[in-house]
Amino acid sequence: MTRIAIVEDEAAVREQLAGYVQRYTRQYGTQFEVTMFTDGVEILEDYRPVYDIIFLDVEMQHLDGMETARRIRELDSDVLLIFITNMAQYAIKGYAVGALDYVLKPVPYFAFSQQLQKAVNQLAKRTRHYLAVPVDGGMRRLDAATIYYIESEGHRVHFYTEDGDFSAPGALKALEEKLTGRLFARCNSGYLVNLAQVSGVQQNTVQVGPHELQISRPKRRAFLAALADYIGGEGA
Repeated sequence: MTRIAIVEDEAAVREQLAGYVQRYTRQYGTQFEVTMFTDGVEILEDYRPVYDIIFLDVEMQHLDGMETARRIRELDSDVLLIFITNMAQYAIKGYAVGALDYVLKPVPYFAFSQQLQKAVNQLAKRTRHYLAVPVDGGMRRLDAATIYYIESEGHRVHFYTEDGDFSAPGALKALEEKLTGRLFARCNSGYLVNLAQVSGVQQNTVQVGPHELQISRPKRRAFLAALADYIGGEGA
């Protein structure tokens, strides 16, 4: 489960952001564990690097967000920092402490959800996910990030990857279920595409690594929507 810390000295804003996280969960199904802090001093007290994402108010009474972020970075190089601020120029300084981005107050749900999605996508990229694929005489451990796409053919599936192509017995639907939440989508009934490997779409074709695949009419809308969500979350 993804762990979020919200550091905000205004109680109403804290509750609003916590409500936004719950709304995001209802919308996308991603589960979070949320811990709230009233200021920078509180989160820094006995700080341990257990959080994946920290939403951090810039202007706080006891210890401002920039100094809080600087001290957190000394203890935790991996946590994703997103600033909450009234003024954009303060947030620009956040890049010095490796902040992912910022959201301006008053915080609308859409802007918040875009930043949360961006952070979730970043975390997904960090997490290696391996598939155990049965092959002749044994099992192959396959890093999902290296897959371009998977093709269904009868009772077998063909894997096209950065490390070469191979086939195995199985069903595309079962693999699709195993890869839920791993940024894969069908461009047609027979192809399951790694969205991270997509370099472009031209009319009814998609470029996936060195491969050009057809996008079917029934899958087009859902596939392009999944791709737009991925790109938007990565670059928002």
